[in-house]
Amino acid sequence: MFRRAWLLLSVLVCLGVAQANEYPLREDGADIFGQVERIRTRYEDTLIQIARRYSLGYEELLRVNRGVDPWLPGEGTEVLIPGQRLLPPGEREGIVVNLPEHRLYYFPKPKKKDEAPTVLTYPVSVGKMDWRTPIGSTKIVSKQKNPSWTPPKSVHEERRRLGEPPLPTVVPPGRDNPLGAHAMRLAIPGGAYLIHGTNNPDAVGMAVTHGCLRMYPEDIATLFERVPVGTKVTLIDEPVKMTKIDGEVWLEVHPPIDDQGRAVAVSLEVFEARLDALLGESEVMINWDIALETLREARGIPVVIGLELLPEGEPQDESNQGDVMPTVNG
Repeated sequence: MFRRAWLLLSVLVCLGVAQANEYPLREDGADIFGQVERIRTRYEDTLIQIARRYSLGYEELLRVNRGVDPWLPGEGTEVLIPGQRLLPPGEREGIVVNLPEHRLYYFPKPKKKDEAPTVLTYPVSVGKMDWRTPIGSTKIVSKQKNPSWTPPKSVHEERRRLGEPPLPTVVPPGRDNPLGAHAMRLAIPGGAYLIHGTNNPDAVGMAVTHGCLRMYPEDIATLFERVPVGTKVTLIDEPVKMTKIDGEVWLEVHPPIDDQGRAVAVSLEVFEARLDALLGESEVMINWDIALETLREARGIPVVIGLELLPEGEPQDESNQGDVMPTVNG
């Protein structure tokens, strides 16, 4: 027992686990949590290691640190950690996976009436071009530790087409099993879609799977223990997230993926329609320079793009404008 505890401690030290993945939700119901951080690298760091340390996908971290060498950032290089997020649209219930974001959110049911609601969030790999992860509502129908993997016919055919060595009919539990040590099956027809671990953690956060949702081993181990069978799972495709918070208009954008699995630009028409739906009859000032830059770069970091105007005669809160929106164009 002591030896197992020591091994677990050693793994955590090697990963350099930096933060928890559970966050309290705001009492006022605002759709934002977390914070953006800036850290300094150690000489031996790589962006893949830092991504796992902060429970981020590698591509997610790379996108906001352009110009940083991912393999040799060097001692003392500043790295941006995109830890602030807008909640996905829809109900705060069960598991929600936003596919363009490559991120899973879990809203556990409070155990007590006075217990504050929280959200757990983790990066996930999603389906690649010919094996897109489906969208829609489903649920967890079973959970299994140390699962075996039965490769489907499509995977065998793909490997033959690529000239790769054939797989056995059944891959037993162990380090060669791509499901890792934990798997939760979804009630999607065919029964082939899972939320599971991996034996290749470097690829977490990418579109590389055959439709399943792949997680870091330590993340799925935590989620596995928290999520009961029967939990609702909602799979959405929302590259643009928007909300109003304390009179500010916030925008978070992730690269949309087309039917061929390629990242494409966000449609301005879609953005304007979403903005109109969010604002309704509200009078706001939008900084279109900031809004368009946020849409173009799709860095996945929430940005203030506008301010709600107070009714005529009410004083505007100067402290809420000067620093956040230095120039606002109507």
